[in-house]
Amino acid sequence: MSADDRRKRWAERGRRTVTAPRAPAIGAGLLGLIVLIEAVTRGVTASQTADVGGEAPYILAFGLVGFAGTLPLALVRNSPRGPAVAITAANVLSLGLFQILPVAALVAQVISLYVLGRHGNQRLAAVLSLPLVALAIIAAAGLDGGRETQVLTVLLASLAPLFAWAGSVRLARAEALAHDAAARAIAGTVLENATRGERARISRELHDVVAHHVSMIAVQAEAARLTVSGMPPAGASRLAAIGDTARTALTEMRRLLGVLREETAQIDEETQRVPQPGLAQLNTLIDNARDVSGAGVRLIVSGPLGSLDPGVELAAYRIVQEALTNARRHAPGCAVDVEMCFGSRELRVRVRDNGPGALEDGPVAGHGLLGMRERAAAVGGDCRVGAALSGGFFVDAVLPVKAEIDDP
Repeated sequence: MSADDRRKRWAERGRRTVTAPRAPAIGAGLLGLIVLIEAVTRGVTASQTADVGGEAPYILAFGLVGFAGTLPLALVRNSPRGPAVAITAANVLSLGLFQILPVAALVAQVISLYVLGRHGNQRLAAVLSLPLVALAIIAAAGLDGGRETQVLTVLLASLAPLFAWAGSVRLARAEALAHDAAARAIAGTVLENATRGERARISRELHDVVAHHVSMIAVQAEAARLTVSGMPPAGASRLAAIGDTARTALTEMRRLLGVLREETAQIDEETQRVPQPGLAQLNTLIDNARDVSGAGVRLIVSGPLGSLDPGVELAAYRIVQEALTNARRHAPGCAVDVEMCFGSRELRVRVRDNGPGALEDGPVAGHGLLGMRERAAAVGGDCRVGAALSGGFFVDAVLPVKAEIDDP
């Protein structure tokens, strides 16, 4: 193991020890033990040098002062303000009244101020440092205390603000790191959502536009092969190949749409609305469907025409387009009625054919029905599909005149 690895290992072990739940209580106990040892040592020394009869009163006074300045450290993690105030008050009283400062109390003082700064209480840490600085000035001027007390007092007044500042710096660094991590996470989420949204848009446009036209190619090629009399065998073979190629392209597109749907299942569709076709192009769509299928397609309009949200027009257009595509695929040659019922608050779109009344199982059917429901839900509407009781298949969508978009 290299020296760097050993250092990292010991640093990690020290970090775990310091952050352990019982670390403050253990630290306070160790400092209290040091106070007791120091009190006994000082008491014995004082009794020998001063030639007094017993050291018990000195040990008791020193121990009480030391315990008052160290034991509150056990509670510093739960609420650092109270222990810091208690430790500072004990040390100020011991210095001001008895000219005594145990080394363990000095350590407890700087630790409490560091924790105070680490928890964002910089103002309180500064206030608690002021009396320590004042005592240090008095001690340095030689007005109070012995040499040892003067040194400890000046050392405490120097370390206390330094450790409080170090705690504040550590807090600022942790907040900066957390802010950077949050910014990176938000940026990653935005990028991921943008990527998924683009895939959802591509998926929808592939299904609504490209698959629609490819299916028209297949139907037209098959119709031309069957309806044109006297066609040479080579021409009929070419038309059959065109139809087969178009159907193969549809199969591959189904697979691609399945992959894109799986990756974008949780995307909010309303953020992807792009106002492309509208109701102004509806007549052209129905004329093309009538020409391709050779069946009767009627457009029935009722109610007063009014202005619609571009997103609502796009949703209505795509729903009609998909319904006509399903009718051409699953009910070829059957008549289709497209109803547009305009109201003051909603637009009702009904598409019904007189076919068998059910769609064949398959990926495109599933994606088409899901796409219609998503289109309606994206603008705050609803879409129902199914077999009609009197025969045929129906699509019934209710869309608001204005797209209902929730505030983020």
